[in-house]
Amino acid sequence: MDRSELAPRIDHTVLGPETTPADVRSALEEATNYGMNACIPPYAVELATEYAPDVTLATVIGFPHGQHAPGVKRREGVTAWQAGADELDVVINVGRLKAGDTAAVREELAELVAAVPIPVKVIVETALLTDAEKRRACEAAQAADAAMVKTSTGFASVPSEAQRANGEAASAGATVADVALMAEYLPVKASGGIGSYDDAMAMLEAGADRIGASSGVAILEGAPE
Repeated sequence: MDRSELAPRIDHTVLGPETTPADVRSALEEATNYGMNACIPPYAVELATEYAPDVTLATVIGFPHGQHAPGVKRREGVTAWQAGADELDVVINVGRLKAGDTAAVREELAELVAAVPIPVKVIVETALLTDAEKRRACEAAQAADAAMVKTSTGFASVPSEAQRANGEAASAGATVADVALMAEYLPVKASGGIGSYDDAMAMLEAGADRIGASSGVAILEGAPE
């Protein structure tokens, strides 16, 4: 896949806790220059629509832990849409999902989807879930009429039993196996730990439709022209 084909499938991301307006403007300039989308903090949406009106803007809801009250997530989503966001990436309530309350997760997502006329991507936070839980999360997103599912915030990681036994660190990001599983339900945004063209292509080949990465420029610089 060449650079021009790949660029519009990348959400160039700046979401760290120390993200400044200058950081947002820099990411928007890169997105503009390379033809990428951008994923930015909610506070910066209005700034971004004025600074880079031609860039497709995603912002995050309930980020990064997903434990906001449902009404708060809904209001946050409406506020972001009214400020100019084109897409919303919402974190599920992982605790409720793991407790078996899938209906509450589904209802919360459905309320947000119904409240805005823009696509909603559901961040399932794969590093914290078993495969069975990932499937329930994707089923809830699908039933709520979400547009996509997304692997990760990039901030959460729990080592598996095998990783603990081997003294290995857990991955907080996307894996080929998770993308393939999630693609059975909805289009997938692979996000977390994708830093190169080869990484991005592995995710796309596994079934991802979109890539979320703070390394959008590095990914595209590695792509054939």
